[in-house]
Amino acid sequence: MVRYTRTAMLFHWLIAVLIVANVGLAWVWPTLDDGVRPLIDTHKSIGITVLGLTIMRVLWRLTHRPPPLPHGYKRWETYASGATHFLLYLIMFGLPLTGWIMDSAWKSAGENPMSLFGLFEWPRIGAVMSLDPATKESVHDGFGMAHGNLAVILYALFALHVLGALKHQFWDGERELQRMLPGRQAG
Repeated sequence: MVRYTRTAMLFHWLIAVLIVANVGLAWVWPTLDDGVRPLIDTHKSIGITVLGLTIMRVLWRLTHRPPPLPHGYKRWETYASGATHFLLYLIMFGLPLTGWIMDSAWKSAGENPMSLFGLFEWPRIGAVMSLDPATKESVHDGFGMAHGNLAVILYALFALHVLGALKHQFWDGERELQRMLPGRQAG
């Protein structure tokens, strides 16, 4: 069994945990009346962090080939795996970018600086902020809808990804999980 590198595992699990946390935040804040602002700010900070980590992950992947899939995979499974991973990468870029554009088009963005985990101010996209108010509102709403739609696609892709790994591990008897789980390689 050929495993992923430790760096690939780190990127995989760190991004996965951050995405799950961000989904949780997005599900929780609509149920709160007061104190929602810190959750939204944390959601934005996590999104920007996921974008940065995804850029680093892609750069790593371009210079480090992933291990080959086990030989027992059917042709359609190999295709489905590649397509799912490609779409997950698009989502890992698309969700933070649509959120950043939506936030930059927010009508109160100028009066409410965005900070990265409260450490320093994170810039908004100047070209979006300088749009006229009607266009900015349209951009905000359009990218907000795109952000929500990408989230729904993320849920479906996440389910496919997890179910595929579990199918190969437990149904097919491939040691799929061990390829991406940190720790020592079992014999």
